[in-house]
Amino acid sequence: MTPWSEMMQAAARMGVGPEGFWRLSLKEWRMLTAGPARAAPLGRGELERMQEMWPDER
Repeated sequence: MTPWSEMMQAAARMGVGPEGFWRLSLKEWRMLTAGPARAAPLGRGELERMQEMWPDER
């Protein structure tokens, strides 16, 4: 299967017809097919600042 046919099948599963598929820009296609946005992992400095701001009560 060619990449184009795989992409068209993915578009069809998302409800995008052939005309709409061919009008998509590369940026639009990437936005449609990208996974959910994920936050960057919390750094140690950020964690320490949060611990200072909201300490655990004992």
